[in-house]
Amino acid sequence: MKIDVRFLVSLLLCGGLALLPPSGGSVQAASSAKAYFAGGCFWCMEEAFEKVEGVTAVMSGYMGGTVPNPTYEQVSAGRTGHAESVEVVYDPARVSYQKLLEAFWHNVDPLTPNAQFCDHGTQYRSVIFYGNDDEKRLAEESKRAIEQSKRFNQPIVTELIAASAFYAAEEYHQDFYKKNPIRYKFYKHNCGRPQRLEDLWGKS
Repeated sequence: MKIDVRFLVSLLLCGGLALLPPSGGSVQAASSAKAYFAGGCFWCMEEAFEKVEGVTAVMSGYMGGTVPNPTYEQVSAGRTGHAESVEVVYDPARVSYQKLLEAFWHNVDPLTPNAQFCDHGTQYRSVIFYGNDDEKRLAEESKRAIEQSKRFNQPIVTELIAASAFYAAEEYHQDFYKKNPIRYKFYKHNCGRPQRLEDLWGKS
């Protein structure tokens, strides 16, 4: 029986209370744009993208499924088709979409289907959700560049699919790595994420 470490941590954090309903969408300024990615644990992807200069906000949520307004409990059980995802709000004058793609690739395991590190299931698959034809082209080019580099002797299984409805995760998930650093570091280390990323991409 697989134990969802993050779900247990979430229950401890919330004292076993029922999950809160998803919060509303994020607000962005006229000079900003949004990009969407899935790379396993959205706590970890928030941390990764918030370190990128030019990124102004990152929200954890769910994308790619069929159930409206899903809860974490539903998504983590694999019942909705969604992947844990992040909405990245960024200033195109300060950071390009290509830079976001670079940050994405170096924070995921692109070789393992329907899993990321210790988290298994389609809800943890890695995905680039492109929002338009330009993003699709850039995503395809970035994937092709990695394949042509011959860095890996296995195929890249990260999905490139059109963005769909994004649902914000429950409030306690937002900026979890900042609000709960001890619990977060415990999860991240025990999940093997830093070790696997170093094996794949080298030291950051």
